[in-house]
Amino acid sequence: MTVYRAYIVGRHDQFIGVVQMDCADDDSAVTSASRLVDSHDVELWQMDRPVARFDAPSKQIRRK
Repeated sequence: MTVYRAYIVGRHDQFIGVVQMDCADDDSAVTSASRLVDSHDVELWQMDRPVARFDAPSKQIRRK
């Protein structure tokens, strides 16, 4: 398992929370992190590597 972190993004792109996840690969981490999106954006990272960003209003994903 690989450790990923999903950062909850507040106003002015400041991280306001974090959820640590152990996932088998990027695809499973993306699926898990996408469930965290509500009124805030979410950025998914694996160590210092950005994996994806989820924008709250449109619920669209951008792979980095």
